[in-house]
Amino acid sequence: MVDAVTVTILTKNSEKYLAKCLNALQDFDEVLVLDNGSEDNTLSIARGYSNVRIIEHPFIGFGPMKNLAARSARNDWILSIDSDEILTAQLLDSIRLLNPKTKNRVYTMNRLNHYRQKPIRCCGWYPDVVARLYNRTHTRFSDAMVHESLIIKPDTRKTSLKGQILHYPFDSAAALIEKMQSYSTLYAEEKKSASSPAKAFWRACFSFFKNYIFRRGFLCGYEGLLISVSNANGVFYKYIKLYEKTLEKKR
Repeated sequence: MVDAVTVTILTKNSEKYLAKCLNALQDFDEVLVLDNGSEDNTLSIARGYSNVRIIEHPFIGFGPMKNLAARSARNDWILSIDSDEILTAQLLDSIRLLNPKTKNRVYTMNRLNHYRQKPIRCCGWYPDVVARLYNRTHTRFSDAMVHESLIIKPDTRKTSLKGQILHYPFDSAAALIEKMQSYSTLYAEEKKSASSPAKAFWRACFSFFKNYIFRRGFLCGYEGLLISVSNANGVFYKYIKLYEKTLEKKR
């Protein structure tokens, strides 16, 4: 089925893992890179692959960007991945065996997340099942600015594929902080619900205990502690930013 699939990738300053990502995708009919302002070698790396097509567009939110990429694809089957994700050979073999005629299916796959090249199997990072392969004539992403997901219709059948996506999202604590800052701002800009300092505090506390205790972050050394604290900070700041947005509207 790889001949009937377009892989879509959103990029911005994604040079670190992009070559490894694209190397694993060379059997696909088309890889569409949707870039929103890269200033590093991202585009020059992408141009080195014959099956890659590049589109440049300002950032309009993760959900809308992914839907834009899907609409621009040559194929109806879409595999949406990130530029720091690498398909394993087993997952690629699973995709090859699929029947492209079953349009009302969404295929899920397991993602193994890494921190500083180390696989993390705690804090909710594993198992991390993600729905990424779908037919655009039947399915699309939500229009959420952040934490977008596929819209699953009642007649949609979910099927799990063998193999994994290897994900390398963070190489340092600074990268965790940077993403927390960006995502919490996007969340506050999009949401219209009420918030308060107390809500921010208690939700952050719950997030920490959920990840460090219930999801066994304490078994993963300092990485488990760092990820749990970072997740709690992200929760705290997204609700505080939402609260400050409501204060600004009252002025």
